Amino acid sequence: MTSEFKLAPSILSADFSDLGQALSQCESGGAPWVHVDVMDNQFVPNLTIGPPVVKSLRPKTTKFLDVHMMVIDPEKLVEPFAKAGADLITFHIEATDNSMEIIDLIKSTGCQVGISIKPSTSLAEIEPYYEFLDLVLVMSVEPGFGGQGYIESSTSRIKAIKTKLKEECLQDRVLIEVDGGIKLHNARKVIDAGADVLVAGSAIFNTPDPVETIKEFYKV
Repeated sequence: MTSEFKLAPSILSADFSDLGQALSQCESGGAPWVHVDVMDNQFVPNLTIGPPVVKSLRPKTTKFLDVHMMVIDPEKLVEPFAKAGADLITFHIEATDNSMEIIDLIKSTGCQVGISIKPSTSLAEIEPYYEFLDLVLVMSVEPGFGGQGYIESSTSRIKAIKTKLKEECLQDRVLIEVDGGIKLHNARKVIDAGADVLVAGSAIFNTPDPVETIKEFYKV
């Protein structure tokens, strides 16, 4: 197994009646992160989970809990998710006019901080914040639902972010995470473009053997 990239299985596609099993599968497969998709039915047209679920997951795993907030007013949920046990909290640049305040708020909780960007949003929107981040999350589908196909133009966006991070000597400090349509057949392309963390949901949990599928990702 290589440490070239990190796999972050998204529990959005797992069996919500047995998230403990999903954590066990991540453990057995060797995935170091667990991705938690938070949707409020306002910023995106879907409703998922909140801080109580993260609180229930925290004592059951030592995995890095990667919380992706697809919500309006993200500042209202930063402290609840931090207290629940999140390791990293990512918010959407499109969800606020006060990105720097939210970055500072997340950092004040002791969590790592990420910014996410939709496929249609210009990369120029997030570039001023790179030096303050731990992670940039590139959405390679429109956020809101699992199981969508990878938007091919995302590859060039990943490359552009990697180039910019290198120009600012941040490539070793700021991770690029990619979320949406990641499958075994396209994972290598995304990694080669510059991704450090791959989020995969249905491609893992909708397979007959999620543990084996996780292992297969590390063979691409």
